[in-house]
Amino acid sequence: MRAARRVFLVLAIIVLVLLALPYVIAPLYRFVDPVSTPMLWRWATGGRVERTFVPIGHIAPALPLTVILAEDASFCHNHGIDLSGVREALQQADEDIAEARGGSTITQQTAKNLFLWQGRSFVRKALEIPLAIWINLVLPKRRVLEIYLNIVEWGPRDQFGAEAAARWAFGKSAHDLSARESAELAAILPNPFRRSARTPSALVRRLAGVYENRALSYPAHDACIHRQLH
Repeated sequence: MRAARRVFLVLAIIVLVLLALPYVIAPLYRFVDPVSTPMLWRWATGGRVERTFVPIGHIAPALPLTVILAEDASFCHNHGIDLSGVREALQQADEDIAEARGGSTITQQTAKNLFLWQGRSFVRKALEIPLAIWINLVLPKRRVLEIYLNIVEWGPRDQFGAEAAARWAFGKSAHDLSARESAELAAILPNPFRRSARTPSALVRRLAGVYENRALSYPAHDACIHRQLH
């Protein structure tokens, strides 16, 4: 009986440590450029990872803006989560736009990519939400978006981050992307395996047009990322 209790206690301690570890690590990412769990999994299984971390100041300004508009329009003023975004995704009249956007904020997606696993489950979502709130507290918005742009899987052949995506799709650096190219990259983020900016479908072109027009209508929608890190 005592042995069983000891085993249970050890397992409980291990679980608590694993749950607490992301909260300890996250503040360090203000200064350290992280990798994602999908990248780690690729390396662990002998897979290929193409990623070059690029500071957000070296990325074409149109890309962060169109990504915000496509993925999380409330990014600059939400607290890491946005319950209204879930409702909007469910109520969206345009089915193509509804498919393009989920209910997760950019901060939630960053938390998932940094510390959790892919796929959909209530357990993962339950872990993701408090992590996103914590990340929002300990990291500036600019840094959160910078990390997201550099860790999200963005290509069909293990391309991670904006630089690898830009070179795969357009043969150029993320610094040199046009507004249209940026919008096309934003349009494929939900699923870079089904959608392509290199050979865009009619849906990708249509979504890119929507995001490009929104960027013209809301030029200051990304105002929070222009603040200096402090």
